[in-house]
Amino acid sequence: MAKGRELKGRIKSVENTRKITRTMEMVATSKMKRAQERVAAARPFATVLTEVISDLYSSELAERFPLLRQPATIRRAGVLVLTSNRGLAGGFNSNIIKEARGLIARLTSESVDVELHVVGRKGLGYFRYVGRDVASSRTDITDRPTVNQAGELVDGLMDRFSSGALDAVYVVSARFRSALSTPPHTEKILPVTPPERKGPSRDYLLFPSAEAILTELLPAYVRNSVYRALVENEAGFQGAQRTAMKNATDNATEILNVLRRTFNRARQANITQEISEIVGGAAALE
Repeated sequence: MAKGRELKGRIKSVENTRKITRTMEMVATSKMKRAQERVAAARPFATVLTEVISDLYSSELAERFPLLRQPATIRRAGVLVLTSNRGLAGGFNSNIIKEARGLIARLTSESVDVELHVVGRKGLGYFRYVGRDVASSRTDITDRPTVNQAGELVDGLMDRFSSGALDAVYVVSARFRSALSTPPHTEKILPVTPPERKGPSRDYLLFPSAEAILTELLPAYVRNSVYRALVENEAGFQGAQRTAMKNATDNATEILNVLRRTFNRARQANITQEISEIVGGAAALE
């Protein structure tokens, strides 16, 4: 019956694992819903902000604002990589790191000096492991990122871009499309390049002036871009972890079914053997 006891131990171990993965799946589902709400709340503001800047933008104004400066060549670029502090989310972090590595390789091949900034323990651990210099890192941003934290991440980069120390700034993160689709995404946030306005532009009454408004809107636009990346990245992580834990729970259920069938067969075989021995012993006594 040693095999039966061994199977019982394995069944108990898999049951305990399934309880953990199911609990983590439920927690990730709850956090993902809250993260989705933050993503939904951030997108309309970003859309309106983009439209306003697109309407106000002109080549004459672009010459007066450092954040609109379009360098002829990019010699030094900042790359901000957003990963998570925790794992157990399938290929979520590895996909972002792969996207960042591709961007860094492309910029390096173009003779661009890359300055790396990393958010999250997973990304920081990887780049330290491969010996890549990291200019700055943050591991204290929780699953509820704020606009202030986005400002802390990008304000220094804006100042360095305005002074000419950087020619471009990129953000690498996950783009949240659905719980099952969180592809890595690279966005160039500096210099600010407003997209072309689709449809007729609005006629604004500007007070005190377009210059004064853009002075406030441009930094807000850049901070909002980073904030959106943070909330979408978090929503993507929770979605990826939910999917990973659901798959783990389903796999544990399948393994349990196999182990239980194997245990029942072993027990039935043991009972059959015992009956055969009893019948054989009784026949020998006759």
